[in-house]
Amino acid sequence: MKTQSYIFIILFLLIGINSYSQSDTYLNQKPPSELPEVFAPGIISKDNVYEFGSVFNKDATEFYYGVNNRGKEEIRYTKLQNGKWTTSKTIMVHDKHGYNDPFLSPDENRLYFISQSALDGIGEPKDYDIWYAERTNSGWSEPINTGKHINTQADEYYISFTNEGTMYFSSSREGNNFDIYASKMIDGKFQKPEKLPKEINTPSYEADVFIAPDESYIIFCANRKEGLGRGDLYISFKDEKGDWTPSVNMGPIINTKGHELCPFVSKDGKYFFYTSNQDIYWVSTQIFKSLKK
Repeated sequence: MKTQSYIFIILFLLIGINSYSQSDTYLNQKPPSELPEVFAPGIISKDNVYEFGSVFNKDATEFYYGVNNRGKEEIRYTKLQNGKWTTSKTIMVHDKHGYNDPFLSPDENRLYFISQSALDGIGEPKDYDIWYAERTNSGWSEPINTGKHINTQADEYYISFTNEGTMYFSSSREGNNFDIYASKMIDGKFQKPEKLPKEINTPSYEADVFIAPDESYIIFCANRKEGLGRGDLYISFKDEKGDWTPSVNMGPIINTKGHELCPFVSKDGKYFFYTSNQDIYWVSTQIFKSLKK
């Protein structure tokens, strides 16, 4: 009987610990419904500060996001430590150029971002390139340019990854407007990017792309005639043949007369984050069901 009692107590404690850990994730915020809410108001989303480009790690215990701080683009960070979230701090900032659009690699050992930094890190700001830093025991390494297979003389923006390491991003390499591209990772190297088809890219602006890790859907920002504002979020799903369905506007629940951008879905697939009205919002991914034709 004593053995059974000990087992019961241990199981009870384990369940309690797991429940406590789950409640601590996502900065202790109450999960949203199918109506968008400002994420962590007063903690992350603050008055008179422009927050954007957010990403959680897979356990939802690390949070990285971009901030326009009086015209200076920087990346901030907070993590769950000893049961409490640390005070948000700036981990990437520079006098001459900015850093923004953070995103973790699939193994979370690299933090990708964009910057106008000169290749030598010293010269005057140039076009936006995609960069990354390596995780080390003491923090993140110095920025490393992803190289000519990804970056061009034009701008490259916003990054997300599939489980296999394919990078989705946007670029203006073919003209003034942005389009969305994908570059496979083979033997540790990015391959020549391929432009996504007409179901995603149009003669208009398409950028700020989030790809589902299993490539089952894609969300991005576009500026189209039927849009509700300066930039709307659109979604497309893979069909049974593995082709992209025509992208559809995510509607007035998400989009406004302003600018919606910077989509991200948590690794557990439960929450959709994006930027609107210069704050970070989140909403239940249950809203996706009504958008899938």
